[in-house]
Amino acid sequence: MVITLIVLLALSVILFVISFFRQDHAHLVEQELEDLSLKFFQETYQIKKRLQTLEEEFMMPGADPLLPDPSGKSPVNEIVKNQVLALFRQGLSFEQIARQSALPVNEVKRIISGAMQIPE
Repeated sequence: MVITLIVLLALSVILFVISFFRQDHAHLVEQELEDLSLKFFQETYQIKKRLQTLEEEFMMPGADPLLPDPSGKSPVNEIVKNQVLALFRQGLSFEQIARQSALPVNEVKRIISGAMQIPE
């Protein structure tokens, strides 16, 4: 019985010593989680910073050609204007010109009336 107690005591001391040298897996998982959360926050900060920069660029007046004109009318290309005028000179009606140029009839009328006021 004494031998059994000595063996158990020796085994417990050996296991106790081994526990100090063994790595704690929970600690490693916590460290990985902290690293991932730190990377996540850094990436989120960078995305917010880029988004803020883009918003500032879009808010500058006249900086973005994709934004609609404040007057509500988008500018018509000079080539389209010349095409509309050429079709009008050929004697086509406003509706026919609108169909061929893919413009609304009122826009066709505006282009033609603007061209008639300017002497060529």
